[in-house]
Amino acid sequence: MSSPQLPQTTAYLRVTDCSWEGGTLQGEVTAGSFTWEFCWLFSQSRLDIEPSLGRALIQEPLGRFLEQRDYQLEPGGDYQFTIRAQI
Repeated sequence: MSSPQLPQTTAYLRVTDCSWEGGTLQGEVTAGSFTWEFCWLFSQSRLDIEPSLGRALIQEPLGRFLEQRDYQLEPGGDYQFTIRAQI
């Protein structure tokens, strides 16, 4: 018997600004019907996400993605990652 398929949602991320000197990466992420703006302060390991509606759905998966890929992300770049949840 096969195990049930886990729910998944693809999140789409666009980097709008990056400051290596300031230690920040900014952009927007869309998943399902939600869109958030984020500021990743990688020098402080802090992630700010607005608006607050649905923030709990994206905070952890976005944080993991940014921690793994932050030095590979460039302004103007479009990226995607999978969230193990239905959003």
